Amino acid sequence: MDYIELTENNIDKEHICCALIDKKGCCGAAKKREWLKQRLNEGLVFRKADVRGKVFIEYIPAEKAWIPVNAENYLLIDCLWVSGSYKGKGYGRELLQSCIDDARSQGKYGVVGLSSVKKKGFLSDPSFFEKNGFEIVDSADPYFRLYCLRFDSSYPIPSFKECAKKGTIDDTENIVIYYTNQCPFTEDNVRDVKEYADEHGIPLRVVRYENTEMAQNAPVPATTYSLFKNGVFVTHEVQNVAKFLKILGK
Repeated sequence: MDYIELTENNIDKEHICCALIDKKGCCGAAKKREWLKQRLNEGLVFRKADVRGKVFIEYIPAEKAWIPVNAENYLLIDCLWVSGSYKGKGYGRELLQSCIDDARSQGKYGVVGLSSVKKKGFLSDPSFFEKNGFEIVDSADPYFRLYCLRFDSSYPIPSFKECAKKGTIDDTENIVIYYTNQCPFTEDNVRDVKEYADEHGIPLRVVRYENTEMAQNAPVPATTYSLFKNGVFVTHEVQNVAKFLKILGK
């Protein structure tokens, strides 16, 4: 399998694997592309298979990651996705190994990734990490797990920041959605849910993380998307209007 790495020279013409179709009226893929452009000079790597499918890995130095972790001198995996007919052929392992090789060549302590107690959408599969030598080094309510592959047992152990461990916020009067444009599925779904909430008098507050500092001080590890109800974290999975109504009990 041949792989392509996004650069300033090719990012505008290469498709983003997780959003092959940018439908009329949708802007998520464009927002994701702009987000990537801003991260490239911070060391972000987006490496994808040279196919029209979801076969890619995205990672960045943990100090620049939009996730609340203490992981100095580690690389952090933002997303690793192999889907459809490409699953089960070793491409995920190849992509992961390319990240591990990069970490070693850069003199990093290792690689970290966000996952969960059991496999959930929009998070890396914990069993995949475990099969490839990663260990759980920290946890956060209600189900988040931080996985790590350290190159030496003497290196510092990464952790979630304390702000992200309780899964609660002070706002109990509104449903609150936090999100970033790191995922192309967030922008349009958040817009649709906000419009529905406004039309039906549902108290909904939306917060978009605008920079690394905001994201690294998030109330839960999942910054791509997180929804709170009555001040308590409910889900990290991106909600469309139909799913949002289920959360409301409608």
